[in-house]
Amino acid sequence: MKPSPSTWVRCGQWAGFDLTGSQISRLTEYRQWLLTEGVAAGGIGPNEKDRIDNRHIGDSLLFAAGFATPPSEVLDVGSGIGLPGIPLSIMMPETGFTLLDRSGRRVDLMRRVSRVLGLPNIEVIQGDIADWETADWATRVDGIVSRASLAPELATTIFPRLLRPGASAVIGGSWAAPPAVFGFDLLEVPAMVLDQTVWLLIMRGL
Repeated sequence: MKPSPSTWVRCGQWAGFDLTGSQISRLTEYRQWLLTEGVAAGGIGPNEKDRIDNRHIGDSLLFAAGFATPPSEVLDVGSGIGLPGIPLSIMMPETGFTLLDRSGRRVDLMRRVSRVLGLPNIEVIQGDIADWETADWATRVDGIVSRASLAPELATTIFPRLLRPGASAVIGGSWAAPPAVFGFDLLEVPAMVLDQTVWLLIMRGL
């Protein structure tokens, strides 16, 4: 099963980024890790193998469209095995990414793959977003991303307290129809970009 970098290039361009050859190579390495160790560890289901390029890596790159300019630091809430944080960190090397997840097993996997890929702009932390404000390592951030891990309705009560003024939060999910959530703007990604129409919810910090 060959990779489909054209999908990643198209998603990156739609989000405002031109992927370099070295970035495509790193995304390909991450893809291979997902297909092997990621699947073997249960971080991604074996039935998802055919959708790695578009519904996982490509979809993750689209989150960058939610930021008017690249943030200096982004918190990925419920990152799992690095989606969307790792693809975004490859495409946005000047941005620091904190990958947050409650599972020690998933945290260990993310730390391993970030070392394998040589990503200096990633920090992996085990923890719960509900505890973020009281944790000794917590700070306000310039951006938040969350992919199918936190209900938007819950995010509306948590994210505003975590964002610096003017910052943005971007949420994605497997929605069959355009979601409408108070406090979020809706950004539609046309079907020609990915393999179907998808939507991102954008929260702007005050």
